[in-house]
Amino acid sequence: MDRDWAEPIDLDAVAGAAGYSRYHFIRVFRAVYGQTPGQYLSRRRIERAEELLRTADLSVTEICALVGFTSLGTFSSSFKKHTGLAPSAYRARHLDQGSALVPGCYALLWHGGFKALQGPGQARGQERNSGEAC
Repeated sequence: MDRDWAEPIDLDAVAGAAGYSRYHFIRVFRAVYGQTPGQYLSRRRIERAEELLRTADLSVTEICALVGFTSLGTFSSSFKKHTGLAPSAYRARHLDQGSALVPGCYALLWHGGFKALQGPGQARGQERNSGEAC
């Protein structure tokens, strides 16, 4: 879960890999980590979103998708519950501290956001443009 936090999680597969049923895995996970696997994954995604909001010139919607949320509303409410601020307010607070933002095209490239742009049979790193930076 820590390695593939942005991908959809198949809890049955994770539990099976650990040798447990889905429900026993959730009970054991909660006993060890103090939260369910879903809560843990959501927290990890919010932590990653915090970093991207502080450092990348991406929209809140782009960050929402990059960290693995499928709903902007769920992302925003979870983010506010975790940090006490809406994502845009969080960014505004940290930008006031003089942070420079990484251009969005580089942030997307680094986080695999251009996967959908690759055509069939196209190797990773072979962009469809003329090789320009963005």
